[in-house]
Amino acid sequence: MGTLQAHIRLDSSLNIRYALLPGDPARLDRIALHLQDVRELAYNREFRSLTGTYRGVQVLAVSTGIGGASMGIAVEELRACGVECAIRIGSCGALQFDIAPGELVLAEGAVRDDGASAAYLPLGYPAVADHRLLECCRTAAAAQGFAHRCGLVRSHDSFYTDEETELCRTWSARGILGADMETAALYTIGRLRGMAAASILNNVAPYESDVAESVADYADGDRMAMQGEQNEIITALEAFVRWEEQYGSH
Repeated sequence: MGTLQAHIRLDSSLNIRYALLPGDPARLDRIALHLQDVRELAYNREFRSLTGTYRGVQVLAVSTGIGGASMGIAVEELRACGVECAIRIGSCGALQFDIAPGELVLAEGAVRDDGASAAYLPLGYPAVADHRLLECCRTAAAAQGFAHRCGLVRSHDSFYTDEETELCRTWSARGILGADMETAALYTIGRLRGMAAASILNNVAPYESDVAESVADYADGDRMAMQGEQNEIITALEAFVRWEEQYGSH
């Protein structure tokens, strides 16, 4: 048995290479519906975890809570446990008018407007996906017929700042597809630690809608957003199968 990690309360004895990273601990219940041989592992603070198999591939699912700081903790401790590939399955608010609720945004890279990634490296260091893992996600989404697009997102630390409307308009004008709070930390820290990372974001808030209201609707089971959540779960799981087929024998 390896060292028990302080926050996620897991260790390397699991011997699992793949991890799904939702924000919400409750999302693990919906992930579990797609897995076989599901086993709950730990639940400490925002970090709830379970394991199961999907088409013969063993995966972890670990919730990361809200924000880049807790995402960074999850990435560091999962890497210490031996995880090699991680896919965030989260939500975002659209920054373009033509992105529909429930449509998936596959983040090629992220604007580092967060504090967590800046605590590691200067802002000149790019926050980008592992291109192989992102391509696995893209081909999986396409094969399933899920509405999706690839592009850049912005990660930030709060959507309640006084300047949020102006910031959103600025980044929208520069072609940024959506905003979340965790992708930049995942990509920056994951790259630094040698973990392949991708981020799939489910649009829960049309551009220039009330983000807080849209998130509340999502929590209450808004149909299109919940369909998007299911689509991103399946996309990520299928991506791990593709990765295992192409790179698993390394």
